[in-house]
Amino acid sequence: MRKIVADLHNHSTFSDGDLSPEEIVIKAAEIGLKCFAVTDHDSILGIAAALIAGKKNSIQVIPGIEVTLRFRRTDFVGSLHVLLYFSETLFNNSDFIANLNKVVSLGRGAALNRERVSSLNKIFGPQGKQPVLKRDLTTSEISALSPNVSRRHFAMALERNHDLSSEQITKLIGNDSPAYVPSGVDMKELQGLIREYPVLAVLAHPAAGSFPGESHYKEVLPPLEIVEKMLPEFFELGVQGIEIWYPGHTKEHKAYLSALARQHNLIVTGGSDCHDLSLRPIGQEGITEQELEKVLAAIIAD
Repeated sequence: MRKIVADLHNHSTFSDGDLSPEEIVIKAAEIGLKCFAVTDHDSILGIAAALIAGKKNSIQVIPGIEVTLRFRRTDFVGSLHVLLYFSETLFNNSDFIANLNKVVSLGRGAALNRERVSSLNKIFGPQGKQPVLKRDLTTSEISALSPNVSRRHFAMALERNHDLSSEQITKLIGNDSPAYVPSGVDMKELQGLIREYPVLAVLAHPAAGSFPGESHYKEVLPPLEIVEKMLPEFFELGVQGIEIWYPGHTKEHKAYLSALARQHNLIVTGGSDCHDLSLRPIGQEGITEQELEKVLAAIIAD
C-alpha cells in the first residue's frame, strides 16, 4: 500500500477553497503529512501565510500555483491546468514574482467576470435567447464570493442565489454552453516563464474529464484522449511532470498515466485538490517519500 507523505494540490480562500492558507496547512500537519502545497488558481496571495504556518506547525510547504490555460479549437473549447512548483528562495525573488503575476493576470480579473456575466445574461437571462434565470446575474454577487473568482464561484452563485439545479448550472457554464467564456492564458504566455526560471511544471489531473463518477471537473475538462493528443504541446511548453495520484482518476487512469510517465520520463505528482473538508479532504491523495524526493530535487535546483 502506498504511504502518502505529501499532498501537493490544494486550494485556499485566495481562490475557491473554504479554508484559509493557515487553516489548511494546520489540517495537513494534524493528519501527519510531511509536506504540503497550496496551489490556488492563478494566485500566489496565500503562499506567504502558508509558509509561516508550515514553519509554526513543523510541516514543509512547497510554494505553488495552478495556472489556467485557455484553448479555442475545433475539438476543444475550454481550459486545462498546469501546476507550477518552486522553491521558497524563488518565491522571494521579486523579478520572478512580478513576471508570474503579470502572466496570470492576463487570464482572470474583473474584465473576465464582466464578460462572463454579460454573456450569461445575454443567452440565459430573462430577456435572453434561452431564458433560464428569473433575474439577471450581477458581477457583484460573483465578486462577493472571492477576490479571485473561478467558475466554481459562478456555480455557487447560480445555486444559492438563483436556485438552479446542477444540471441547469452545467448547461449555463459548462464547456458546451453557448455563453461559455474560457478563463486562462495562452500557452505561449506561460512558456517564457517556465523556461526562464527553475520551476517544476506539471500537467494537472489529465484524466479528470474522463472520470465516470461524480466529479467537480467532469463537465468542464476535456476527455483524456484530447489531453493526450496535446501532450507534445505541453512538452514544448516545458512540462516536466504529470499529476497521477488524483481523486478524479480511476485505477485504470492511474495505471495508464503511470505508463506515460515512464515513457516520457516525467516526474510524478499527486494531490487531493482539496477545496473543503467534506467532498475532497486533505490527504485523500498524494505522493510517496520517493516521489517527493524527485519533486524537491526539481525545484531546489536554484
